[in-house]
Amino acid sequence: MDDLLTRYNYDSFVPEKFEPWMNFEASPKTGTIGPDFPLWNLDQTPTRLSEIWSQHDYTVVEFGSFT
Repeated sequence: MDDLLTRYNYDSFVPEKFEPWMNFEASPKTGTIGPDFPLWNLDQTPTRLSEIWSQHDYTVVEFGSFT
């Protein structure tokens, strides 16, 4: 697990370090309903993704770091 975290938290933004993590082909296509799963609000109260998307016309879920 430590090796996985070390590789994910790379020290420089160069293609050979971030490209192995890019797998957009396996991502759900725009407009498809994603799987439901538990989430926690910033105050640690539980919710579910389905509760979020039922309140909004569009929901964008971002995993990882796109900065």
